[in-house]
Amino acid sequence: MFTLSPRTPQGRRIRAALVGTGAIARHSHLPAFRTLADEVEVVAAVDIDEDSVRTFCADGAVPHAYTDLDRMLAEQQPDLVGICSPPAFHREQTVAALRAGAWVWCEKPPSRSLEEFAAMEAAEGTDGGPYAAIVFQHRFGSGAEHVRSLIERQAMGRPLVAHCQTTWYRGAEYYAAPWRGTWAAEGGGPALGHGIHQMDLLVELLGPWSEVRAMAGRLVHDVETEDVSTALVRFGSGALATVVNSVVSPDETSRIRIDCERGTVELTHLYQHANENWRITPAPGVAPEELATWRDMGADVPSSHLAQLRSLLRDLRAGRRPRASGADGRTSLELVSALYKSAFTDATVKAGEIGPGDPFHAALHGGTPDRPGGWT
Repeated sequence: MFTLSPRTPQGRRIRAALVGTGAIARHSHLPAFRTLADEVEVVAAVDIDEDSVRTFCADGAVPHAYTDLDRMLAEQQPDLVGICSPPAFHREQTVAALRAGAWVWCEKPPSRSLEEFAAMEAAEGTDGGPYAAIVFQHRFGSGAEHVRSLIERQAMGRPLVAHCQTTWYRGAEYYAAPWRGTWAAEGGGPALGHGIHQMDLLVELLGPWSEVRAMAGRLVHDVETEDVSTALVRFGSGALATVVNSVVSPDETSRIRIDCERGTVELTHLYQHANENWRITPAPGVAPEELATWRDMGADVPSSHLAQLRSLLRDLRAGRRPRASGADGRTSLELVSALYKSAFTDATVKAGEIGPGDPFHAALHGGTPDRPGGWT
């Protein structure tokens, strides 16, 4: 069984490796690891492009460059592997790392389907790991933690109405990468690859959802997947939410708004949020003293890869399942899968409906990547 003892002065740093050396590894993962250099050391990087991985290692002072994941796992025996490759590789690479005894921190989207995610879960260990956590960094940070607590204990009353918005802009140059916009390589469009972050935070704040009704369209881009989707979501609490995901919106924003009985909480940002991005508006009659406690989010800890990595390393050392892994990591992918099934079938999809044997369990397009008449 793979475990690490709590850090002591006689202990060692966690050995980490990165798989995929593109922008997300260079600008998000590696800086987070470097910030925590007293706890973790990046010992290797892997990429099928030898020039890319060698440049990455030279620029980032990473000692070992590989083009073969299995060889790296055998020779370096990392404790933690960050998966920064395109979605088509997430299942295979996550399973390989887990079977080698390494914990995994996998970029979103976790996989291209619930079937693939189930294979990743099946490769995890028990009673101490290794486990695979998904990069859902918007859950972390002082603002998200504080608001989650307010809603969970109904400090502002019951949540009633919500809006979740990921309206971004991606031009033709974005889709110049041959794997983008394809079902086989990317797995889905903005609902999977972009909006999943805000949808994950929405579910984190509101709790389990119960049903989804959705539409999707390919309005601008010449791609296989959608470039816009909308959905109505009912939550177990009874709250109703609208969800909009887009990559055709020049005025880019990421936004969550939740109206509770006694107050509205709103988050507006783009790729990362801090305390200043949250706004709480009281209903008439709320005492100033109570409002002050709602608005007090404590020391400002922005949402970031760094914030999630700190939490993950604590869990790794303690040998306990981290947040955003297992069933907790699957929740948002279940919502995304339901959104696609509803859009393809023109039907309401219930929570728990998509299981083995359902075509939308195996692929987000349900085996019909272009339904008659197209998306629109």
